[in-house]
Amino acid sequence: MVQKMDEIRIENLKVYAYHGVYAEENERGQDFYVNAVLYTDTRRAGREDALTLSTDYGEVCHFINDFFKIHTFQLIETLAEKTAEQVLLHFPLVKEMDLEIRKPHAPIGLPFESVSVKIHRGWHKAYVAFGSNMGDKRAYIEGAIRKIKKNERIRNLRVSSIIQTAPYGEVQDQDDFLNGAAEFETLYTPEELLDFLHQLEQEAERVREIHWGPRTLDLDIIFYDDLVLDTQELTIPHADMHNREFVLKPLCELAKHVRHPLLGMTVEELYRAL
Repeated sequence: MVQKMDEIRIENLKVYAYHGVYAEENERGQDFYVNAVLYTDTRRAGREDALTLSTDYGEVCHFINDFFKIHTFQLIETLAEKTAEQVLLHFPLVKEMDLEIRKPHAPIGLPFESVSVKIHRGWHKAYVAFGSNMGDKRAYIEGAIRKIKKNERIRNLRVSSIIQTAPYGEVQDQDDFLNGAAEFETLYTPEELLDFLHQLEQEAERVREIHWGPRTLDLDIIFYDDLVLDTQELTIPHADMHNREFVLKPLCELAKHVRHPLLGMTVEELYRAL
């Protein structure tokens, strides 16, 4: 059973701000109404009656009000996206949020009550395997880890031990690898996370010429929450992870009780079976 999170609700927060495609919207401004649901854990705060253990909804309201007034965007889609991201970045106890922005005075030219955009955004748990077998292997890995840690859309990074392993796959005539795994929470979608990891590989001057061949840096998404995804660009969970000791061994340090959503076995059980 999936445990439901507690909710803090903000309804019809009125903000006068300057967002819109047309010049008069940016010059004259108009009223916007904000509905937000903050998904969090209020139990400890409720039991101890301590605001420091909860998210101050008054502070969230003022934060949204200030963000609306400081920035100007053409689209309320952009306003919603940027606002949700900033709330999630600045209020660490908020795990997820629903955000609706209503625009009752949009220049439509027809009778209507309001238009709105509603989105759901939140933090996601991801596990990434890393490896290198060219040049200064440890430096490539440590450089990537530093960049992951510095990314504001990633938090609570944990990194496994780094192990040395023999080449895996069809090309055996190459140097041994250094391998490991990382766990973190991220605001990225799976596709956005893949783009970020590919960027790190490119910065490490990785060349994709030989399948299974040597590489300066290899970064693979293993798990993303309990998501099952299979597209031309990305497969989650990683399709071959259960056959790879160099993935399962370091992953056991971080997530031995995490269960593979398709195979039904934990990481530790997969490692022992291998």
